[in-house]
Amino acid sequence: MRIVTWNVNGLRSLDKNGLWDAFFELAPDVIFLQEIKAEENQLSDSMKKPAGYVAAFNSCRVRKGYSGVALYSTVAPDSIETDVLPEELNTEGRLIQATFGDVVTIGIYFPNSGRGPERLDYKLRFCDALLEHMEKLRKSGKSVVFCGDINIAHHEIDVARPDEWQGVAGFLPEEREWLDQIEQMGYVDAFRHFYPTKAGAYTYWDNWRGMRERNVGWRLDTFFVSPDLVPKLKKCEIAPEVFGSDHCPVVLDIDL
Repeated sequence: MRIVTWNVNGLRSLDKNGLWDAFFELAPDVIFLQEIKAEENQLSDSMKKPAGYVAAFNSCRVRKGYSGVALYSTVAPDSIETDVLPEELNTEGRLIQATFGDVVTIGIYFPNSGRGPERLDYKLRFCDALLEHMEKLRKSGKSVVFCGDINIAHHEIDVARPDEWQGVAGFLPEEREWLDQIEQMGYVDAFRHFYPTKAGAYTYWDNWRGMRERNVGWRLDTFFVSPDLVPKLKKCEIAPEVFGSDHCPVVLDIDL
């Protein structure tokens, strides 16, 4: 199975710019999109239900044109859920979950912590609630894949300017410590599983001063898998050749 995650920074713009069809050259079986910034009724027919795919959406309920996630799958999931966290953490359209047999896949647009202390608190509560949810899934016998725009660069190797960006939102000690906790509990960053020391591997670049052209970026988007799925990992690659957003897709091949 090939799973692709991508923060599209506005799904409708991909259609408008003629980049939607080109994205499918990655041949994904399952697609998780973040920051779609749209409701389902605002999308074209080709985006609401691409040929051969089941589609589902979770849009922000409290602010139009903000956040939102989507799922597309060539295989109909056993179930699709969006309200799996406490209610106050469900309103911004940040999560969509699809279950395939004993494997639960979760696409997530993590909150940004850059708008003051209250948003950092919100993000950390979101992270803790997510971990609690995933641990319940594991205790029930499920395997877990979660992916998306984590909005956290874990290690210094994951940012182009680690000395300069210390203390910047997305690289805060509290955020990075949560990813430390995730790994201590056995979850594996699929990209680092294959490329433990690869530098310059980024998935996000600011839209100014040629940051993408100069590869001055952050690795904010990735896949994590529960430890029982590690033997099933085949490949995890970043796809910077795919344009249309300030993020690029990440592709996971896994034997499910």
